[in-house]
Amino acid sequence: MADIVIQLSMHILAALIYGALGFHFWNTRWRDHEGQCVACPMLPWERGAIGLTLIVHGYGLFGTLLNQDGMHFSVALALSLMMWLAVLIYWLESFMARMEGMQPMVLPLAAACTVLPAIFSADHLVAHADATGFQFHFLTAMLAYSLLTLAALHAVFMGFTENALHRRIVKRSLTSLPSLLSMESLLFRMLMLGFILLTLAVGSGVFFSEHIFGKPLAFDHKTVFAIASWAIFATLLFGRHVWGWRGKRALRLTLAGFGLLILAYFGSRFVIEIILGRL
Repeated sequence: MADIVIQLSMHILAALIYGALGFHFWNTRWRDHEGQCVACPMLPWERGAIGLTLIVHGYGLFGTLLNQDGMHFSVALALSLMMWLAVLIYWLESFMARMEGMQPMVLPLAAACTVLPAIFSADHLVAHADATGFQFHFLTAMLAYSLLTLAALHAVFMGFTENALHRRIVKRSLTSLPSLLSMESLLFRMLMLGFILLTLAVGSGVFFSEHIFGKPLAFDHKTVFAIASWAIFATLLFGRHVWGWRGKRALRLTLAGFGLLILAYFGSRFVIEIILGRL
């Protein structure tokens, strides 16, 4: 019982720190005032605070996921894990690419998802969790969800920036951002890597369903939405390579593919677990 309380308190603590950091970055990077600079690199203490929060979040998360009796999972844990990976990828990527300005979007969303396991504690024991095929499918799927979540947030960020520039709203915050071409290049790098991971996840689920899940593939809404999302991202990347698609078309297709991907798992699990109260 004590272990459960500690793990849940770690979720709550991590959510509070994510929220506080999100407010801090909004106040120092986005709120219009003298000395504000969206594209200013993170300070050492800011990087350290995000890294520490990832450790706190990870301790609570993996302690809840992996118990002595096996692997437990739920839609709340899935969202928490997805955002833990998203923040980790963002944090690591920020050492190599200019991703300043996205903190006020990523961190509050991480806070909202991190606290969910403390509110909705229902979970179920995952069958076949020890199978190598399942572990590969699970890992690639969660990494794909996390990376494509970052890509979707980045697309929203780009859309906001492009819209403000077209309306000739020139704020101090916009003048310090990287160019739209630079942000678009980063978006397609995330999309390409996310698409590769999604291909591995969908492919392993489709072709090795019976080995991974112990039953033949069923073409239910989850499978249909996942394949439709994969097709949208494939079309977008093909169009980018052949016809140079960019701008609003790229942003809309990114959000459409991400929306279908979220519906593929989280939509159905939310209805089953949260609304209907079934596992």
